[in-house]
Amino acid sequence: MFVILGIICGVLGFEYLDEQELAGTDSQVKDKPAGVVSIVIKVQDRTLEVYSDNQLHKTYRIAVGKSKTPTPIGEWNVVWKSYDWGTGFGTRWMGLNVPWGIYGIHGTNKPWSIGQFSSHGCIRMRNKDVEELFEWVPIGTPVRIEGRKIKISRNLKYQMTGSDVARLQLKLKELGYFGERSDGIFGIYTEQVVKNFQAEHGLEANGIVDKQMLELLGL
Repeated sequence: MFVILGIICGVLGFEYLDEQELAGTDSQVKDKPAGVVSIVIKVQDRTLEVYSDNQLHKTYRIAVGKSKTPTPIGEWNVVWKSYDWGTGFGTRWMGLNVPWGIYGIHGTNKPWSIGQFSSHGCIRMRNKDVEELFEWVPIGTPVRIEGRKIKISRNLKYQMTGSDVARLQLKLKELGYFGERSDGIFGIYTEQVVKNFQAEHGLEANGIVDKQMLELLGL
């Protein structure tokens, strides 16, 4: 009898925790954003922030990538949306245009993982949360992912892709050199920005980001 009662209380307790701790972390706004929607994902905090005309509208708890399969930092866009995308992805999927893999914001059949570093790089939400967000987010919505600082351990140059390239672009943007989206692609524009930085700092303007330039940038 006591064992059964304990199980029932445990289930009810988890459901309450699921509602209170794993839900949005603000005042639980239900209204659709009235303005232009954008998203900021803070990997270290495991939160997803929804903005309306650059004003914070709602915050959700999320799960993000494990250290071996990190969530890609950078500036992306939602490029496709789908219902029931596949087993384990919950009830909604919003794909991001990350060039080196398939990443998205999606639901989960493991709600206890929310708030953890537990995914393969995607952003997990509770199904009821992702269903709400899905209705607010049009194709093209900008998604900025801010994460732990990535150590760049290779020389970066034209035609490379990766989170380390996105980290470089974000740093150059912070310093006022880079004026486009930090998309993790070392294209012609990124190469020219690197050359401009190198020329201004007395380095060979070859467009290759080596150890010396990384040290100057503090990366």
